[in-house]
Amino acid sequence: MVPAPAPAPAPSPAVPPAQRLLAAWNLLVLALWLAGPFLAAGDPWWARGWAHLALLAACWAGHRAFVARRNPMLLERRRRIGPGTQRWDLLWNAAFWPLMAAIAVTGGLGARGRSPGPAWAWAWPAGAALVAAGFALSAVAMAANPFFEGTVRIQLEAGQRPISAGPYARIRHPGYAGLSLWALGTPLLLGSALAVPPALAAAAWVALRTALEDRLLLRELPGYAEYAARVRSRLVPFGW
Repeated sequence: MVPAPAPAPAPSPAVPPAQRLLAAWNLLVLALWLAGPFLAAGDPWWARGWAHLALLAACWAGHRAFVARRNPMLLERRRRIGPGTQRWDLLWNAAFWPLMAAIAVTGGLGARGRSPGPAWAWAWPAGAALVAAGFALSAVAMAANPFFEGTVRIQLEAGQRPISAGPYARIRHPGYAGLSLWALGTPLLLGSALAVPPALAAAAWVALRTALEDRLLLRELPGYAEYAARVRSRLVPFGW
């Protein structure tokens, strides 16, 4: 008796062109992020640059492990651009990560030929605390929110609803607050006043996305207006 042939594997879903383009762009930005600070500093052994990368690697690994244990399906969903993603958010993503890389590159430029003064030496622990707090806040938000995808869209097909658990009980967009802490802590890590303007620009860019997404959720997500009436702060507790 001839065995029946094994069923053909289901074809993998096609990767949208926008996703391929954004992934390629992000790889280019990552290369700039890794090499640019040392090229700008003129020193491949720039100590603060390596300390900065080591802290980011440790925070990223801890962040991923935490989310993987508590919300593993979310990591898979964040690898894709879901249907209905807002076009403005693709542009936002394309500009945000270069802004973050620019903080590190300008920090290297500020370090060229000079050492940070005594005040900057004491700033490193504060910068490390801000960056670590930003990653921690983002991880807790992702663990609590199964709809925390990498791009902005309404996910009614997945049963999206307002989340009020964990940090969402205090602020409506804790993940974005975490990104802001990361951006603002980086100049302290690098010991560079030159890195402050791009850090402020990155934080302002996050605030813009927060406002745009909040407007979308108020308009299209059932129950969000009631949640926003209870939790009035978007990014800063008892503030904006």
